[in-house]
Amino acid sequence: MALKTQELVLNMGPQHPSTHGVLRLELELEGEVVTKVIPHLGYLHRCFEKHTEAMTYPQVIPYTDRMDYLASMYNNFGYVVAVERLLGIEVPERVEYIRVIMGELQRIASHLVALGTYGLDIGAFTPFLYLFRDREHILNLFEITCGARLLYNYMWIGGLSHDIPSDFVRLTKEFISYFKPTITELNELLSYNKIFIERTANVGILPADTAISYGITGPNLRASGVQWDVRKDDTYSIYNRFDFEIPVGKGWFGTLGDCWDRYYVRVLEMEESLKILEQAIDQIPEGDVQSAIPKRIKPPVGTIYTRVENPRGELGYFIISDGSVNPFRIKVRAPSFVNLSVLNELCKGHLVADVVAILGSIDIVLGEIDR
Repeated sequence: MALKTQELVLNMGPQHPSTHGVLRLELELEGEVVTKVIPHLGYLHRCFEKHTEAMTYPQVIPYTDRMDYLASMYNNFGYVVAVERLLGIEVPERVEYIRVIMGELQRIASHLVALGTYGLDIGAFTPFLYLFRDREHILNLFEITCGARLLYNYMWIGGLSHDIPSDFVRLTKEFISYFKPTITELNELLSYNKIFIERTANVGILPADTAISYGITGPNLRASGVQWDVRKDDTYSIYNRFDFEIPVGKGWFGTLGDCWDRYYVRVLEMEESLKILEQAIDQIPEGDVQSAIPKRIKPPVGTIYTRVENPRGELGYFIISDGSVNPFRIKVRAPSFVNLSVLNELCKGHLVADVVAILGSIDIVLGEIDR
């Protein structure tokens, strides 16, 4: 006689360590098998886009920090590039190089959090400690530059709030030399761990056509075999001057686009960021980082949409100017928000325990999703 099952609705979160913030997942189950996942958002909503209408253009920058608070430098980067294009101003070469250096350091720091907490989700505690140890070196570089470790307000419209200190280049080169071997250590400790592979390979498979249909970007898209990166394919700043590769998933231990692929693409991206850092730190020119900052920022009437490649994907800023010192409207295309939309597709047919592995592999930040 077959066992009868009853449909069950289970709430995971919003106070749950594996939902990576105040996210509530409404799971519909048949036994242990997931039939549907409904994400419920809004627990961290701060009305960022509405607030900006009451701020001048420079005053908006600290608010961008607080969206994806694990990649604040890149939130600054995307916003100032958008406003500079709206104004039609060019920034000094030194500013461009420092922005790229800070952006790639931020990418590594963000990925270290993503990989460390992902290991923790799966049950591996030691890699979490090691990766946060490595991240501290980057936060120290940020701190000696602008005095902050999480929310920076560093990139300004037309320049930077501070020039890099005299020993920044030396310390960054020391970090690069230190960090390269630790990636090998991470692979030996976690990436190729048998239990970790069995928990992530062939789980949460995201085919390339599905990823494109949902508008997925960043490492989640590249893990499905699509070689798309805004830094190369719709380049901005001075990224076209550097030699680096765009890693994509290969289905190394299972099916292309599974959780392991999404994890490992981020490992490879850290190696590519090191390549960019090595080139940029050697080429950085002299100059004044504040010479192009306008005394008064009042863009002409018009609109602009600019996108950059932040650690979680395509971060876009759509700005409407009415000719005043305040933006009429700012709309943000947040990659975490878009990437989360595919969760239901990934979780169908998997067990409850796999939902944790799948959600962690997407690498979301709730501050960016709710804004």
